[in-house]
Amino acid sequence: MVKNKVNNKKTGQKIGNIRKNRKLIQIKNKITKKNLILASQSPRRKELLEQAGVDFKIVPANIEEIIGAFERAEDYVMRLSREKALHVAQKYPGEWVIGADTTVVMGDAILEKPLSEDDARKMLETLSGRSHIVYTGFTICRKTDLAGRDSGIQAEEKLITSSVRTDVLFKTLTASEIDWYIGTGEPFDKAGSYAIQGLGTFMVRSINGSYSNVVGLPVCEVMEILAKEGIIEMT
Repeated sequence: MVKNKVNNKKTGQKIGNIRKNRKLIQIKNKITKKNLILASQSPRRKELLEQAGVDFKIVPANIEEIIGAFERAEDYVMRLSREKALHVAQKYPGEWVIGADTTVVMGDAILEKPLSEDDARKMLETLSGRSHIVYTGFTICRKTDLAGRDSGIQAEEKLITSSVRTDVLFKTLTASEIDWYIGTGEPFDKAGSYAIQGLGTFMVRSINGSYSNVVGLPVCEVMEILAKEGIIEMT
């Protein structure tokens, strides 16, 4: 028994040292080389970028989110991501900005954030036992720094917009499961009325595509562009 306690203590010390070393690695190996802004107040997008080791500041974009007549879901999220990024970029010329928007699509219907419990219930009943699509549009841009013209260090204007699709299959939900989930309060600020990274994970049978895309930001694709533009460097 005493031997087990000693072994447990040593194991605990090793785990503690590993955690300390990881923190040191994160502090020493900064990959972000240029000023970067996330034009979103989403805690999920913030967490995803932080997990990827990116340094950034948050400046939420307050824009009107209204889908146009006959506008496709994929075009809709790309347009909103572009509007969000440009809205912030105009206030911070010369700095790189990421804008993003995510929506859930079932057939021809776009399922955005529910407005009420009944709305959330209808969405979850619609998704139950069926496959749906999650689109995230994202834009990475930089506006010209007019103040830098005289000094000859004017930044080139850039605008890159793309989208990523993930197919998600729900298990068949019972009425009590839906009622319980709504009662947790989690559905009410989520497109499609669920959070795959939260309590809602119990509903997801499988996915085909990017997991982080369903959470709110396709990290792999975003990081590829950040690296290509020299905003981050993994050296």
